[in-house]
Amino acid sequence: MEGYFDEKGQLFFDIDLITPDEELIPVSALLDTGFTGWIAMNIQDIESLGWEFVSKDKMLTARGWTTFHFYQGKVNFDGTELIIPIVGGDEITEVLIGLQWLENRRLVVDKRVNLLTLD
Repeated sequence: MEGYFDEKGQLFFDIDLITPDEELIPVSALLDTGFTGWIAMNIQDIESLGWEFVSKDKMLTARGWTTFHFYQGKVNFDGTELIIPIVGGDEITEVLIGLQWLENRRLVVDKRVNLLTLD
């Protein structure tokens, strides 16, 4: 799966979020190496997708303890549909993908030649 660098040099990958009625919502997701989960999003965006609420819990972040909501969502990632846990927070402004994706995929980054892949 090919990604791209934005003007700040941040790493982005295009994925599809899938609603319960199978509608595909394309988004650009920022790879956040400080996030260890699958996907994090704003709660309002998650609720608009109609994904299933699972639980809420407090987690320690760089800003201190924050309450997050946990959902189950369906995504299309490089042609593969997956049901994964989604972390929701009020202050999350972008769709974030985390380090969990690297458990079974290889990240290749070479900014000098504009190469960004997640295979």
